[in-house]
Amino acid sequence: PCTVAGEAGWLHRKGATPDGQGLVIIPGSRGDYSWLVKPVVSEESLFSLAHGAGRKWMRTECKDRLSAKFTPRQLCRTGMGSRVICRDRQLIYEEAPQAYKSIDSVVDCLADAGLITPVACLRPVLTLKTSGEKSA
Repeated sequence: PCTVAGEAGWLHRKGATPDGQGLVIIPGSRGDYSWLVKPVVSEESLFSLAHGAGRKWMRTECKDRLSAKFTPRQLCRTGMGSRVICRDRQLIYEEAPQAYKSIDSVVDCLADAGLITPVACLRPVLTLKTSGEKSA
């Protein structure tokens, strides 16, 4: 439970992260930078920040959009030169950098709104993608 503007209620963060926990990482896609930011605590934003770049495409669209242009092997190396380890041929397309918004536009919007101060830009070196299932 929380109280905002004198109203008691529940805050559910879907696609957001708390803003009052010190420095926060806002991740980009596996082919984009991530940002270390200093949040500006704000009741107006419900003490929350975007937790990442956000999808441009639904997961179900990704393979159809990308498989004619990229093989799974090609998607194991990003345009930034980082490496991707993923054994799931569907997931490698679902999580492709092209399926996500630019992290810079998200960070710029948050900074312009006075909700963060960018501290450092982080380049991915290695990304491990898994569906979360354990193999025998």
